[in-house]
Parts: sequence; structure tokens; C-alpha cells
Amino acid sequence: MKIAVLCGGLSNERDVSLSGGVGIARALRGQGHSVALLDLFLGWTEPFEHIEDVFTREDAGASFAVGEDAPDLAAVRAMRPGQGLVGPHVLDICRAADIAFLALHGEDGENGKLQAYFDISGVRYTGSGYLGSAIAMDKDLSKTVLRAAGVPVAECVVVEKGSEKADIGFPCVVKPCSGGSSVGTTIVNGPAEYDAALALAFKYEDRVMVEKFIKGRELTVGVLDGKAMPVTEIIPKSGFYDYKNKYQPGMTDEPCPAPITADETAAIQAMAERVYKALRLQAYGRVDFIMGEDGVFYCLEANTLPGMTPTSLIPRMGRAMGLSYGELCDRLIEASLKKYGR
Repeated sequence: MKIAVLCGGLSNERDVSLSGGVGIARALRGQGHSVALLDLFLGWTEPFEHIEDVFTREDAGASFAVGEDAPDLAAVRAMRPGQGLVGPHVLDICRAADIAFLALHGEDGENGKLQAYFDISGVRYTGSGYLGSAIAMDKDLSKTVLRAAGVPVAECVVVEKGSEKADIGFPCVVKPCSGGSSVGTTIVNGPAEYDAALALAFKYEDRVMVEKFIKGRELTVGVLDGKAMPVTEIIPKSGFYDYKNKYQPGMTDEPCPAPITADETAAIQAMAERVYKALRLQAYGRVDFIMGEDGVFYCLEANTLPGMTPTSLIPRMGRAMGLSYGELCDRLIEASLKKYGR
């Protein structure tokens, strides 16, 4: 197949996307596919005589490591000033491909806008469609849908920039309403920390969620083609599962399958499948939970384009299923093509 792997963009998860995109492109070539690796924002700037030529460029030795901090997006914008999100030749190359593999994260690739653009442009792509992507990206909206579906979620309120502050007691979690990779997220233990946490979250978005902190074990479940993958537990060696602990090797223990009982495994996997269906997800995703001290599985959020970096969770679940990284990429494509009757 001819596959356009899209990564980068202008979200705070740009570096995570670049790391995953490079790995996906390498793996798909290893599976025998012809691959064009593209930065969504910067596009394709090398000359080519025929558009088919871009799928034969190897990017030999390409690699990208995620740093400890979110990227400097102003510096990225300066590389192509005064332009829109989609870079040169991106749409043309994606149209020439059999499918676009979306290795994107954050608002650029997960809020449904790119999916809708591709739908009206005749581009096939991996992952959920525009509706499921939009619902899952907005934490406030997704919680409303999940409550209606009988899925337990943490008590929360939404604070808008410039409005009167509100809280639900301490400890609590303050985070952007549509962010990812825990960028701008703070666990607040008391009033002295609350204002600073709000100010940090408002740097990234004008709507901030203040959520009751639930003490317990953090668990996550991938869903592939509607079926739950092995459960993984997330155990940061210090602090919580923030940007640094997610993407720096050795910062977090992630046993997979998680050391929980068979009944607990079955229950959380069934809950993940219910979340996937309620949010209108397609092809694949990942659902994050806290197993509270009361034994209840509280859904934190669903990720429509989960990370594919060397430290990411979906590849770990794939390995537990006996799938190599390349085989997993093929399975994600296979599940995604079902949206188009293939």
C-alpha cells in the first residue's frame, strides 16, 4: 500500500507526534509498504517530478526523541509564517495515498477538524471520524455523554477564562478541557496552589476543568476494532503521570497485563468497550481509568489517536497480544479501512 504518515502539526504534543510518526513510517516500510512521512504543518518541501516519487523516499536514519518539556510552537510557526495548519502538498500526497496514517495528537489531529477536512477532500485516514474525535476531545462533553451511558466519571466543574473561579474541594485536578499528554495539568492539594494551577491551565486553553481527585490505581485499556486489548497499569516512579513521566524512558512502570484479578480485568475491558461505543469511536483508541479505593472504575478520558512512541502504551498492549510494532500498525490500518467498506 501507499501510506502517508502525518505527524507534527502545531499542538503542544507536536514532539510526541513526531516521535511516533518516525517510528510508524519505519515500521510500515518494514511491512513492505511505500511510505511518505509528512509534517502536517511544514508539509513536503523537497522537489519531485511525480507525486508517486514521495512514497519512495526512505528518510534513512531518521529518529526523534521527545524532550522533557512541551515544544516551542512559536519557533515552529516562524518556520512557515502567515500560513494555515496544512502545509504544502499535504493534501495532494494524502489523496495519492491509499490511506493517511494519523500519527497526530492534540487539537491538530484529534478534535475532528482534520477528519472533517479529509472527509470532504476524499482522503481516507486512520482512527475515528470527525464526530467521535470531537466528542472525545472535549472532556466536558465526553463526560456528559459517558454519564448518560452509565459510565462512572469523577465529579467536575468547568471554569472559563475571565469568569468567577469555582472549585469542588481539595485535592482536585486542574487541566485544560481539551488538552492532552497532561500538558498544563496540576494536582492541587490546597487553596494556596489553586490560583497558580488555573493560571497554568489557562495558558493552553480558555476552558479549564476542575475535577475531583480520585485516589486509586491508574489503568488504561486499548480498544482495537471495538474489542478491548490487554489492561495496563501506570505506576509513575515519582509524582503523577505528567508529560515528563509519559515520554522519558524509565520514569514509569507499566505492567501489561496489569496485576489485577480476572474479574477486574473483564469488568474494566467491558467498560472500555462501552466508552468506545458511547463516544462514537472507530477503528481504535485508548481509554484511561482510575480504579478507586471503592473498587469503582472511573473513566478519566478516551484518546482517539493514542501515542505510538517507544514508551507509549498501545504498542505495549500490542506486544502482550503477540504483535510486533509493524504488525500492530498494519492492524490499525486494517481496522480503519472498515470505515470505507474495506
